Amino acid sequence: MGVMVDGVWHPGAKHDTVKHGGRFERASSQFRNWITEDGAAGPTGRDGFKAEPNRYHLYVAAVCPWANRTILFRALKGLQNVISMTTLKSTMSDGGWTFPTSDDPLPRTQPDPLHNSSYLYELYLRAEPKCNGRATVPVLWDKQEQTIVSNESSEIIRMFNTAFNEFADNPELDLYPQTVRAEIDAINASIYQHINNGVYKCGFATTQKAYEEAYDALFTALDELENRLATNRYLLGDVLTEADWRLYPTLLRFDIVYYHLFKCNHRRIADYPNLFNYLLELHQIPDIATMVNL
Repeated sequence: MGVMVDGVWHPGAKHDTVKHGGRFERASSQFRNWITEDGAAGPTGRDGFKAEPNRYHLYVAAVCPWANRTILFRALKGLQNVISMTTLKSTMSDGGWTFPTSDDPLPRTQPDPLHNSSYLYELYLRAEPKCNGRATVPVLWDKQEQTIVSNESSEIIRMFNTAFNEFADNPELDLYPQTVRAEIDAINASIYQHINNGVYKCGFATTQKAYEEAYDALFTALDELENRLATNRYLLGDVLTEADWRLYPTLLRFDIVYYHLFKCNHRRIADYPNLFNYLLELHQIPDIATMVNL
């Protein structure tokens, strides 16, 4: 995929698993600022940005589950006319995530409308000329300040959930309600560790031991969710929450991608009756299927 070192792009850099005993360790997101209704700093304590219509732009790639969750929240909250969006190509070059060109059109992808960039990493360098790390999607860009607000999907979806309610088509929808936040946080932590990121731990492991640890933890976690959904319609009962929409992109890609590519082949999601029916129900919620391009 490549990596930036002091503002210089190095193509083809692989994840360094040696120092972790062959285990894949995901790097922390570099940009962790927050958009709030009044522009005050958010939970991360970093800079605050004021929620305003047509100020922010979301960069995504259809293949990426982390980006997919931000696409879903933008649609669920009705922010399509508030936050603009560009979809990059789903195949990478030596430059990493790549924008299509006018002579290389691809369905449902768009050239960079703001800077005419060729590669996503160019946006990272605009925001921080000495940037280090990988250039990942999603990216939430501030057109006014000409910088990246955030490239952390779990925080972008929480901004979308509350900060733009004044301008949203569905302001009453709250996917992270105060009364169940502790429960949502707890199940999010387990699902991220063992499922969302767990499939990558399997796929990017470079020792048999690391692979088997991740593999066992993944299917233990899926078994637990199968049991939970035997009595629950959704993860926290009868109401959809953030936790469901964080799980959905991984489940959706599991049988066609992770089962084969990442060797997560103990069972398919289709082999879990409760998980599979749950996935089908989420996918049939109005407008959700249109937000997915497998």
